[in-house]
Amino acid sequence: MREQAERKLTVVGGGGVRSMFLAKSLVSCARRLGFSRIVFMDNDEQKLAVYGKMAQQAARRLDPEVEFSLTTDPVEAVRDADYLITTIRAGGDEMRVRDERIALSHGILGQETTGAAGFSFAMRSIPALVKYCELAREYASPRVKIFNFTNPAGVVSQTLRDMGYDFTFGICDAPSELLRSLADLYGVKPEEVTGDCYGLNHLSFFPSIQVKGREVMPGLLGRDEIYRSTQMRFFDKELAAHFGCVLNEYLYYYYYRQEAVEHILNAGVTRGEVIRDVNRQMTEELSGMDIEHDFDACLRVFEKWHGIRETAYMANETGVSGNTKPFHFDLYAPDHGGYAGVALTYIESEITGKETQMIMCVPNQGAIPGLLDTDVAEVTCTIRNGDYIPHQIRQPGVMQMELIRQVKCYERLASEAIRQKSIARAVDCLCVHPLINSYSLARTLVQEYLEANHEYTEGWK
Repeated sequence: MREQAERKLTVVGGGGVRSMFLAKSLVSCARRLGFSRIVFMDNDEQKLAVYGKMAQQAARRLDPEVEFSLTTDPVEAVRDADYLITTIRAGGDEMRVRDERIALSHGILGQETTGAAGFSFAMRSIPALVKYCELAREYASPRVKIFNFTNPAGVVSQTLRDMGYDFTFGICDAPSELLRSLADLYGVKPEEVTGDCYGLNHLSFFPSIQVKGREVMPGLLGRDEIYRSTQMRFFDKELAAHFGCVLNEYLYYYYYRQEAVEHILNAGVTRGEVIRDVNRQMTEELSGMDIEHDFDACLRVFEKWHGIRETAYMANETGVSGNTKPFHFDLYAPDHGGYAGVALTYIESEITGKETQMIMCVPNQGAIPGLLDTDVAEVTCTIRNGDYIPHQIRQPGVMQMELIRQVKCYERLASEAIRQKSIARAVDCLCVHPLINSYSLARTLVQEYLEANHEYTEGWK
């Protein structure tokens, strides 16, 4: 390991409902990686007083020697930070619901990571993240790195890089969770399953999966179990065989577009409405409890509501029920990184000098033929000496690349629209998106989202 040093890590959005997962992962490795200070920051005082405080209590139980603090002051949070993890929701749950409902009112998918609703979310997310990037430039360590979980991660990552924030990295736990579910399927350790991944965030393909270094594709695609116990449960076996790939779960929204919209309309409730209602009821219940002195009781409340949230994951959109097992948060169980695992994989490699592989959203640099070098892609990378090296994709599928190129064109135009505050470019980006693909509809959607986001869109023209 390289020379030990005291390091500071900050989570921006530390009042989120998943803060305890982040706290567990970060504190579990704090001594090993030299994190002497961990700060959870949020501009929502109520959420920080509930979920931030629960994260703090979890941290104290795991390792009381780690300095774990909460703040609403962004400068205090960012000052001298070596690493930042950003997971924010500009506009809150209510704006997510509005994004979804506007799209659905026109008969198109309302989903916060892609298409019309995703663009609306980006209109709010990116200006908020830019402020933290500027604060990081001014107050953080000169070598700071920012790992962004904030959706829509594809457009966000592209735009931040286009704006020159080359210390930002797009992170998503969906690919690593997929590989972990395959490890469970084969009865091996998570680190014994690796995969070659290429595409965009929430639009990626695994043409190769290795278990203990042995290629298991295409035999894997013929196993009925993966269509029951992994993210592949959303897809027909015939579709997977046709592509010869394991598919990112969000590809459901592209390859089953009509069914997704019909399922949501028939359910009568959107994912955003489910999340809003669960979060509201959980927050109300926890707000009346003594988190510091009755943490175990608070934990049981959290488990109840989080279990409801997880069971409903993608259920309304797909008609396929989620995990029905009772949810249990074991604070002391061995930690595999969880929600923060992807960021920690990079951080540990940089600190220790140990070479590793991981999937992340970074500039393409020639890895995927057909994309620009500056296009942010989701791809397997080798992390070496604090740098990322995207793996070369020799023969990407024709159909896969057609979808990737089309959505990448949308992301480029979305980045340009948000950077220039350009209504014309916003119409262009939605017009080319395969879930919309209509100039007249794109024009209407942009106008409605500008009105809905009026607090965030000053200067658009």
